[in-house]
Amino acid sequence: LGSSGPAHRAQIRAGGRLVAELPLTIRKTVEVAGPLGLTRIEVETGRARVASDPGPRQYCVRQGWLDRPNAIAICAPNEVSLTLAGTSVHDTVNY
Repeated sequence: LGSSGPAHRAQIRAGGRLVAELPLTIRKTVEVAGPLGLTRIEVETGRARVASDPGPRQYCVRQGWLDRPNAIAICAPNEVSLTLAGTSVHDTVNY
């Protein structure tokens, strides 16, 4: 596998719609409403994470900090997702 460039921005979706797009050059906390309650997303220089979510299994929270392009954390029960966008040497994967 080749290397990839850094992620540049965090894209936050709720119910499939883009609700925020933040540069990874600032420090910010965003709360996003979903059917179960609020999901809290934290952005720092070069990385972002789901800090808290009302979902029962906490998979998206347990993923921790995301720092690579195309990394994603999906909080399915609350219909919220966090994706990092940037440049990558691979834009598709084939099996």
